Amino acid sequence: MKLPAVSGSSGRLVVERCGDEAPGASYPGQVFAESERPYAEVMHAFVAASQARAAERARAAPEAPPAQELPPSARALRLQQAELRAWRRQVRAERKQEDTAWRSLRMERRAQAAAATAPRRPGRDRAQAAQWRALRHQRRQVRAEREQEDASWREARQALRERLPRSAVITAWIAILVITDNCTRQCLGLPLFVAGAHVTADMVVAALRALLPAELQFLISDRGVHFTAQVFQQLAAEQGFIHVVIARHRPQSNGIAERFVRTLKEWLADKVWTSDQELTALLERFRCDYNDRPHQGLGMPGLSPNEFAERIWLM
Repeated sequence: MKLPAVSGSSGRLVVERCGDEAPGASYPGQVFAESERPYAEVMHAFVAASQARAAERARAAPEAPPAQELPPSARALRLQQAELRAWRRQVRAERKQEDTAWRSLRMERRAQAAAATAPRRPGRDRAQAAQWRALRHQRRQVRAEREQEDASWREARQALRERLPRSAVITAWIAILVITDNCTRQCLGLPLFVAGAHVTADMVVAALRALLPAELQFLISDRGVHFTAQVFQQLAAEQGFIHVVIARHRPQSNGIAERFVRTLKEWLADKVWTSDQELTALLERFRCDYNDRPHQGLGMPGLSPNEFAERIWLM
């Protein structure tokens, strides 16, 4: 006996979709309106229509527009920070040399004034005093310029700090793959990947090999890169299930998995963990509780996913 379908999600969220469907428009999902047709037949029709539409769009796709200028990444901003620090170090080194030279001049001036024993010459004394006044005036100008440079440096440093993402201190994050049975609403597993952004399709396939039932007929997912990779298609061919990808910008097409993700997020909102092992234990606890509690979306109200699954196998 073949199980109808399970759902998976890569966690991609669409916030908004602009525009409505044109009157009389046709799309692959219309086949689900034919309630009298068998489920398997409708799924096959949907897959065939989706593949035909994707091929048609690929043929009619216009040339790729020129790449738009993207906002600076955190890496680029950190590079700018490093350049700003290097410039600041160079300025401080130059200022240190200037300050050393000025102190030497001032000490020399004081030494000359203290050791003066020869009769004074008014003309020469006036020239030296004028020269010293000019040096002091130049020194005051240098200090004013330094204050302006310091203000500009502080503004540039603050601007870079504000542009850097607040999550820049995070060095790793955790990904969770959600697998649910569309018929019984059972959660088949919540494999956890500590690789975060570096999760590969091979890792996802390895987790699915251990969790997917052998009787699976359809697997529904979004168009995440892990589900469209060649290694995932090889898994489908080996285990004999049909991979059904939902329409773009329509997360409701995989509503069971998306609603499960929402429930999981709400449950985890007030939980605390300090390691991936603790999070794994929490996920297993959630999976057991979810499968054992009554589910309102089932055809038999008051039954849990586990109870519903047992009754189906007894039929």
